[in-house]
Amino acid sequence: MKKEKDTTISVKENRAVEIWRQYRRNKGAMVGLAILILLILVAIFADVIWDYNTDIIDMRIGNRLAPPSWEHPFGTDNYGRDMFARIGYGTRYSLLIGFASVLIGTLIGVPIGAISGYVGGKVDNVIMRIVDTFTIIPSLLMTIILVSVLGTNLFNLMIALSISTIPVMTRITRASVMVARNNDYIESARAIGAPTATILLKHVLPNCFSPILVQATLRVGSSIISAAGLSYIGLGVPLPTPEWGALLSASKSFIIKAQHMCLFPGLAIMITVMVINLVGDGLRGALDPKLKR
Repeated sequence: MKKEKDTTISVKENRAVEIWRQYRRNKGAMVGLAILILLILVAIFADVIWDYNTDIIDMRIGNRLAPPSWEHPFGTDNYGRDMFARIGYGTRYSLLIGFASVLIGTLIGVPIGAISGYVGGKVDNVIMRIVDTFTIIPSLLMTIILVSVLGTNLFNLMIALSISTIPVMTRITRASVMVARNNDYIESARAIGAPTATILLKHVLPNCFSPILVQATLRVGSSIISAAGLSYIGLGVPLPTPEWGALLSASKSFIIKAQHMCLFPGLAIMITVMVINLVGDGLRGALDPKLKR
């Protein structure tokens, strides 16, 4: 029994090493991963790098709308606050919204999709018709409606974005499970009387992990863009919180006099979404055997 367990662990370790080897071959994905790790570290240690009261929200009217310089690499805003510090601190909010909303949507959507794809029949029809009802409404419009009803704050924004993520994760999980459920090892598990929950958790879902992980990674970038768009129109994270969309919204009145106010938050959003997509593309190449060839 112990020998069999050790063999299973060894196979999993070899699989992980092989995935990492394939991932490293994609130079763009490696660059994206390095930048993403840097952004995550900035988000985690934002309170250590900057003091919120002094560097982020303290106003210095005498230094308002200063252009980029050595002292202020990204210039200052209309209240004299350092844009570099505010954008750096805002990494925490934008990444939190992106990752948390996708995580919540995945934790809800994956079980629903797994049950729908594995059980099939009437259960599948009922679940998918409900999912279709949510899919009919464009995700951004649904998010706007939910935020308008729930109220504009960080938590409500994450909940609204996660609800728009659930149909996507449900569909990708259902499709993967429907392919995996017909494999011989699943039939063998059914034949020996294994419970449905055990088959799903131990045999089906682990073999559907790759497409779910790739889709979840790519959805993070979409969530960051959606959150920024909602903040821009005043339905996201309210000021003075330095979320990137809120910073863009604050800059629209000064786009002629101080272009740096909209340039750098926009670049932060663009670069972050780009590196997340590079990481997702690298994962897809490393996890998909067809792409390896």
